[in-house]
Amino acid sequence: MFSVLVVCLAHAQETEGPHNPAEYISGTLPVLYITTEDSVPVTSKETYLAGTYYLDNLGLEGYEAIGSASNQLPLLIKGRGNSSWEGYDKKPYRIKLDKKQALLGMNRNKHWCLMAYAGGPYGPFRDETAFQLSRMMGMEWTPAQRPVELVLNGDYKGLYHIAEKIRVDTDRVNIAEQDDEETDPACITGGWLVEIDNYREEGQVRIFDGEGQLMRFMPQSPEVLSDAQREYLTDLVTTVDSLIYQPDKTSTEWENYVDIDALARFYVVNEIVDNCEAFNGSCYWHKERGKSTKIVFGPVWDFGSSLSHLRYDSFNYFIYEMVPPYSVSHWIQAFAKYPNFQNKVREIWSEFQETGYQVLREHINSHVDKVRKACDSDYRRWPQYGIKASILNNRVNLWFHYLSLKEAFLRWMWSEPYPLQGDLNFDTYVNTADISVLYNAILSTDNPPARYDLNGDGSVNAGDISTLYQLIQNNN
Repeated sequence: MFSVLVVCLAHAQETEGPHNPAEYISGTLPVLYITTEDSVPVTSKETYLAGTYYLDNLGLEGYEAIGSASNQLPLLIKGRGNSSWEGYDKKPYRIKLDKKQALLGMNRNKHWCLMAYAGGPYGPFRDETAFQLSRMMGMEWTPAQRPVELVLNGDYKGLYHIAEKIRVDTDRVNIAEQDDEETDPACITGGWLVEIDNYREEGQVRIFDGEGQLMRFMPQSPEVLSDAQREYLTDLVTTVDSLIYQPDKTSTEWENYVDIDALARFYVVNEIVDNCEAFNGSCYWHKERGKSTKIVFGPVWDFGSSLSHLRYDSFNYFIYEMVPPYSVSHWIQAFAKYPNFQNKVREIWSEFQETGYQVLREHINSHVDKVRKACDSDYRRWPQYGIKASILNNRVNLWFHYLSLKEAFLRWMWSEPYPLQGDLNFDTYVNTADISVLYNAILSTDNPPARYDLNGDGSVNAGDISTLYQLIQNNN
């Protein structure tokens, strides 16, 4: 009954009528005004609606106005996203401008996303954290995003972020653009922009990976495949799959098909923020034209499942050790078994962890300061999703507390010295606190990580508790 009441209240919040922008706009961020023809609501992800827009900088320093109320510019708008579109009243959108514009100082383009970030308690800074990590890791290209307040058809919609859409372009994924339904053998080798997807959609290439799990590849460019293109993509991913699941983990043959440096950087970003959907959904890779070019993982996108699944009292596990419903992280389980990949990961981690966390925190604090007042406006508009400015600092501190827990685990696992056997909570001691971690792991319906198998019998069970008691005695 309570859940039904919450749903009804949320629905009432959305349907009570337009929210007067004058009563909500914070005055601290630019405002994007969009009006569809005849003010028709945006209800489809498939069909664009025609409309107009202008970007009011409110006279704020560092932002350029585009158009005006009396000189509005053409655009197209439609919905976007999967769970973010279906599950929330505050909707994300995709827009296509009539002409390329450098919105809020980003590179000129027609194609943009309006990210609502309505899900979870860290929306105003969650993806920004991971995107900044990607830049710090030296990823080839990372989408830029800027905070803005949105007014759609005269209705104040709250705090959004305008983000660069992932697409083939000289300022985005800079590869050769392949025509739809191409048949020339020399052309179908690239460029490819592909998403490893966790939703069933038409046009996907599907295989069963080496773990026996259905794997979906959604071509983003080209979008419509000829038989020759479909055959090429299928052969490519099948070849990679067979090579990484072979028994010989000293083999480097798979590295002829996958850029190991880009893969390791992509993985480290997702591991630091504990993104349990990495290598499962919204996982992009691209490939330049040419027979010898490699799959390059990236760019990063969508961190809605980051730092949100505590297990065993801490973040003392890797993302590829996740259990259902997030256990289908394709390929990374296999990559992680290769010494070359492990060494590359440790090298990248070593470069980052010296000063990276402090730089990252400073960046996020600066970002949060920009959106603070707009968060209050957004909370008044969407109390079921928003965050009050008064608790924003607490949310940031909690976010970085969780990041520090994950960092402690990664420091032990990827740096010398390696953790003590039995130190399951990574506090540098083997003591009774580790028994609680092991006990919870055994009681869990999940499959705990193999390192909890302290007696080496192939499973995690009560026998490991006896072994842990002995380890505690030996270390005291």
